[in-house]
Amino acid sequence: MNFAFEAYVTEIVADGGRAAFALGDGAVAWEDGRRVQVHDGAILCAASHPSGEGVLTGGDDGRLVWSRGERIEVIAEVPRKWIDAMAVSKASGLIALSAGKEVHLRDAAAADFKRTFVHEASVAALAFDPKGRRLAAATYGGAALWYARIAEQKPVMLRWAGSHVGLTFSPDGRFLISSMQESALHGWRLSDAKDMRMGGYPSKVRSLAFIGDTWLATSGANGAVLWPFAGANGPMGKSAMEIGWDETALVTRVAGDGRGERVIVGLDDGRIWACDLASERRVTVRAERGAPISALTVVAGDRLAWGDESGAAGVLDLGAA
Repeated sequence: MNFAFEAYVTEIVADGGRAAFALGDGAVAWEDGRRVQVHDGAILCAASHPSGEGVLTGGDDGRLVWSRGERIEVIAEVPRKWIDAMAVSKASGLIALSAGKEVHLRDAAAADFKRTFVHEASVAALAFDPKGRRLAAATYGGAALWYARIAEQKPVMLRWAGSHVGLTFSPDGRFLISSMQESALHGWRLSDAKDMRMGGYPSKVRSLAFIGDTWLATSGANGAVLWPFAGANGPMGKSAMEIGWDETALVTRVAGDGRGERVIVGLDDGRIWACDLASERRVTVRAERGAPISALTVVAGDRLAWGDESGAAGVLDLGAA
């Protein structure tokens, strides 16, 4: 099935096995035809609610909203600021949002739980560790690590010069990887804060996705760049693997299939392909060209939801791809 929204597709999240599209005009639209206007302005970030029911969205109206069809609940409000980034932990039930230099936390199961962490510079991205106990915030000069439930504390700073704009923990929680404003990644082994320099990209890395426990797939090149995380040292001292190289297009989004077997890749010309990592067999999933792919998510089993910068979107069956 295909859709033609009138706004940029900011993000796609799974809601009860259905795709929910968060849009640049402030609306959330579900694949079953439901649509609700939740923000006065653009949606800047979105995630599934920790309960698995409904969609959390942050907007340039300073509101964090929980949408369950027509039921809309404002979870947090930061007047006169944009909610730039969000992270959610199903393991701990915590929700984190950034607004300028501040990070605010809420607990999905306790309405009175509130924490605020303040940084020296604006926060561009957030990530919880696998247990939802520690929160990483990407900012200028590195990443700040906080214990998510402790009110009064000083963060552990993982420092590296430059502006950090994206974050992800490895599935085992041993590594933290940051994408940077420049065309590079940077990483830290958390046991000793040892650095990992991960460069060689022709453009900024805007999308990170772990494929199982073994590979980190990234955008920012003419193919999907995969870094190996097997072994005690992860990608330290190892080279990345690039698959699906195409001189005519850049990768804008990457996603995993949920089983750790395939990487799904969206390009800046609207095409989408999938590759089985064991056989390296690559299959075109969407051949039609169009605007750059801006969102890509496997919502249930073999169902892939996609969206682009023009508002075109759809749900495809990956099947045996």
